[in-house]
Amino acid sequence: MRIRTLTLAAASGAALLAAGVLPANASGSPGPASTQEGSVSAADLLAKVTSCSQISHGKYRTDDETSATIPVCGKNGAVFWKADMDIDCDGRRTSKCNEDTDPWYQDDTAFHQSDGSPLRADSLPYVVVPSSSGIWNYSGAGIKGGGVVAVIYHNKVEYAVVGDTGPTKIIGEASYATAQALGIDPDPENGGTDSGVTYILFKNSRVSPIESHSAAVTLGDKLARQFLRNN
Repeated sequence: MRIRTLTLAAASGAALLAAGVLPANASGSPGPASTQEGSVSAADLLAKVTSCSQISHGKYRTDDETSATIPVCGKNGAVFWKADMDIDCDGRRTSKCNEDTDPWYQDDTAFHQSDGSPLRADSLPYVVVPSSSGIWNYSGAGIKGGGVVAVIYHNKVEYAVVGDTGPTKIIGEASYATAQALGIDPDPENGGTDSGVTYILFKNSRVSPIESHSAAVTLGDKLARQFLRNN
């Protein structure tokens, strides 16, 4: 639920140098251990999203300074977009995500854990969707809080949940833990990557409890196999 005003283009070089998973966060809860989750390969998923049937009424920017070039595309059972990745560190305050590490930090997320507390960005892979607007209404497209997302970068697949909402005109943001698992610099101020990320959101899905990454992987793998059969 942040509004970024700085571009992450300068960070792309550093992100491309990331060779693998960064160390687990030091705040007590380990991050996701794998960058190839489930039985479906990145190549198989990407082969199904080579063309776009645009369902959004307009296009999104990746940052405030960029032009609007990113459409939301529709497939059987899913929507997808190809964009950058800004780092969302919102939610529970930790040593990795707080006012000192993140100039845009907010202590809440749009969707909450089963105990009612905000999500934890440095240990839970989650994706940010644009807040509903005239461009696109995510809920009207069957996308829910806790819905499963396959996030693909450099031939790696990470399953995440829909965990937060962002600006109405900007797309391409995920949690610290999502970036970390994919080998992207997760620093909330200077990290991220400015291209090359594919987000496939499975319609009418919901992980329960939302904070269970293992549940997201199990459901995500099932839905990914179904997605390949139906497209």
